Amino acid sequence: MNAKTPRSAIYGAIRKIWLRSRERAARLKLDEYKCQNCGVKQTKKKGQEIKVEVHHILGIKCWDRIIELIYEEILCDTDKLETLCKECHNKHK
Repeated sequence: MNAKTPRSAIYGAIRKIWLRSRERAARLKLDEYKCQNCGVKQTKKKGQEIKVEVHHILGIKCWDRIIELIYEEILCDTDKLETLCKECHNKHK
């Protein structure tokens, strides 16, 4: 059996990393949680919730390549994987 992890699951995992990243948090703090376009500030007040997001100015142009690299290097075919104990695995790093 050679089931593949769906692309959507990979994208979702990368998105989780981004949402918890220090880089994203640093940008939000630097901009004081304010939209740099209109100036609206993030708030969690009940009934008045406003969220701000961190935008990649240059965009992310290579999503397909990133996901392909993950398939090639991490989520590779089972014939390129083996089960090892922690000690033996550490010897191969």
